[in-house]
Amino acid sequence: MSPARGAKRATVAAGAEGFQSAAMPSPFSPIDGYAFLSNCHTGALLAADGTVDWLCVPRFDSPSLFGALLDREAGAFRLGPFGINVPVSRAYEAGTNTLVTIWRTPTGWVEVRDALTMGPRQGEDEVTPHTRPPADDDTDHLLVRTARCLEGEVEMELVCEPIFDYGRTMADWAMVDGNRRAADASGAGQTVRLATSMELGVEANRVRARHVLHPGEQLWCALSWAEGLAVPSDVDDANRRLAATTRFWRSWLGRARIPDHRWSQPIQRSALAIKGLTYMPTGATVAALTTSLPETPGGERNWDYRYTWIRDSTFTLQALHYLNLDWEADEFMQFVADLEPNQDGALQIMYGIDGRRDLTESTRDDLSGYAGARPVRIGNGAFDQRQNDVYGAVLDSILLHTRRSQRLPRRLWPIVEAQAKCATAVWREPDQGIWEARGKPQHYVSSKLMCWVAMDRAAKLAGIRGMPELESDWRKTADEIRADILEHGVRDDVLRQHYDTDALDASTLLTAVFGFLPADDRRLRASVLAIAEQLTEHGYVLRYRTDETDDGLSGKEGTFLICSFWLVSALAVVGEEEQARDLMERLLRVGSPLGLYAEEFDVDTGHHLGNFPQAFSHLALIEAAGRIILAERTQELQG
Repeated sequence: MSPARGAKRATVAAGAEGFQSAAMPSPFSPIDGYAFLSNCHTGALLAADGTVDWLCVPRFDSPSLFGALLDREAGAFRLGPFGINVPVSRAYEAGTNTLVTIWRTPTGWVEVRDALTMGPRQGEDEVTPHTRPPADDDTDHLLVRTARCLEGEVEMELVCEPIFDYGRTMADWAMVDGNRRAADASGAGQTVRLATSMELGVEANRVRARHVLHPGEQLWCALSWAEGLAVPSDVDDANRRLAATTRFWRSWLGRARIPDHRWSQPIQRSALAIKGLTYMPTGATVAALTTSLPETPGGERNWDYRYTWIRDSTFTLQALHYLNLDWEADEFMQFVADLEPNQDGALQIMYGIDGRRDLTESTRDDLSGYAGARPVRIGNGAFDQRQNDVYGAVLDSILLHTRRSQRLPRRLWPIVEAQAKCATAVWREPDQGIWEARGKPQHYVSSKLMCWVAMDRAAKLAGIRGMPELESDWRKTADEIRADILEHGVRDDVLRQHYDTDALDASTLLTAVFGFLPADDRRLRASVLAIAEQLTEHGYVLRYRTDETDDGLSGKEGTFLICSFWLVSALAVVGEEEQARDLMERLLRVGSPLGLYAEEFDVDTGHHLGNFPQAFSHLALIEAAGRIILAERTQELQG
């Protein structure tokens, strides 16, 4: 460890010994201050000062090339005005995941455009091969950045310092053919190419360039990890690739059913975020772009979310079908169908985006962590936990898909049988629960609920398949689970976290979302209102109270955004539409400046916490908005 890095680490760690505020002064950018770029193979986080602080290539779960998100000395890539760090405005080009930033300097104005570019497919992708049928458009495996002077003159600076393998291996740079406009960076068995219209200079393990732009003049740069390290040939080629990327995103969004409603923009941005978190080669969706962004400032609640959670499947299918994005829904369903189950036929709770099962967790203790939050984790140790909610998620997804496509594919029926068999066998047993608690297994109500969902949906699927005896057997098991929950999981008419506690848990809101009880049932209403009144901070929902729950970890956490959106949905179900609408409006106001959501919201500071952007939060936003919009449209039709 270098003296500088050691001093930096000591400073960060000192601030993390006790409770640390998300608003504490820090060299790290606020989580909600990042822009998200995507090419549906990987993604990047771009800070407000024009620096790419996170990029893993060639895929979401690859080691980072730029990792300053987790350690300020783990690699970054900036293009922006020299000496200016705060732009005038940042916004996505409408209907895209392309970022447009306007800068003002003492001498002029400049516009910068950033995108992970997409374009017409040019042949077989050898960098990230497809298992699903390739689409007409695919990634270029390029990060393209352009700058155009709008007025006056602006001195632009490029600084590119990749550090391979999560900040472990410094880059060795070499000019390409003696040309100062292209250079290759190599390390950890990987090579990337930086090409630009500027003249580069190698400074140890980074390259730098400066150029003064005049009115109407444009410069460009591109980072390539494509086959043969292909790069744009000139500024016109760079602009063509950005234009093709715009066409891709707008054409894709044009196929979505976005309601003409005051909430159409957040729904649209959520759709673009979910698509951006989709791994096109397999149809999988990552839970989030990042690893180890803290749920507790300076704390240990840091996880790697660059994998596919099976429980997300039902929410993914709901959102995609609601938006009329049936192709993406089918791709995801085929990914699920391809997964290798455990020996008992059950699916794991999570898989790699390529379907791999082993997600063994390790820590990178050489990294400081985001604002001192350690450890930094690679992999996820919960992959082999027992979580009984997985069966319901799978079978609800298959029922949704079957009803939408009006057919039950033959290859999905064995999954139905296996998951129903597993749910029948384990529903009486304790597990780690939906939140993957690392404490003692418990009889979590939400896990029992999802076993009920499994058997309820299995019975309906058996009915669709024309198997009345199996339908009857599975219906009896569903009724038995339902009776058990109502006997052991309810006290004073309120659903509890698990059978041996009076504590509340936001996951019981799923009883409303999945139709476990009728909308007018007193127990459902009491449970929803109890969470709204007792499990919130400033109106936003906690997963649970950490002082009442043995989750195996220390520290306080923020309010969970998905739980707040679940509360919106649940309030709408029980008829509290005005309260649901008010909470929805509040949640839309706390989105990031670019309309993105992390996992948690810190009500004390107004900042987001946890991995970013979070697919689960955006999926729940779409579901909650859809419920309220449907209720409003129904009222309009009824006069």
